[in-house]
Amino acid sequence: MARSKSSGRWLREHHSDPHVLDARRQGYRSRAAFKLLEIQEKDRIFAPGMRVVDLGAAPGGWSQVAADLVGDRGRVFACDILPMDPLPGVEFVEGDFTEQAVCDRLTESLDGAPVDLVISDMAPNISGVAAVDQPRVMYLAELAFDFAEAMLKPGGDFLVKVFQGEGFPAYLGSLKQRFRSVRSRKPEASRARSSELYLLSRGFIGG
Repeated sequence: MARSKSSGRWLREHHSDPHVLDARRQGYRSRAAFKLLEIQEKDRIFAPGMRVVDLGAAPGGWSQVAADLVGDRGRVFACDILPMDPLPGVEFVEGDFTEQAVCDRLTESLDGAPVDLVISDMAPNISGVAAVDQPRVMYLAELAFDFAEAMLKPGGDFLVKVFQGEGFPAYLGSLKQRFRSVRSRKPEASRARSSELYLLSRGFIGG
């Protein structure tokens, strides 16, 4: 089957993308690693010994960064609907996070202990139709928020990908009620035409 013009354009851009090339040179599994590294450089969300959950982890770019930054004394727990090759220091649960059974498996892997940080780069397959894509994006963001509320220790942090649009203002308001500060981040490694935005919520108010 012949590729569409849009898919052909994406492939050309992808293979010439400097972040894709840098990821290959440096051994990262995806260009997304640079988004997290940039946020780390600015906000210092990781520290040695932390317990971190990575939602939407495959192919593993964020988990690689997280495992390196928390070190041997830390632990990273990852989940994705897609398979992911093993990574040292990362415990992976494969399955659809929207299904309760998968969420329960991830929770069980934490051994009942709270975590310091939840990071979510989850996104649905994008159709290009905003009226379809935006609700799907916000639904995944809400599930990630629910998980963070259940598993974060008091004072913990939450980093989540969202798209601005319907549902975003209400979601932002909910975060501000549960965290001491909420900041938006648009890493330089994000593609310019992408409407993705990362919300960094710090200082979880437990209880």
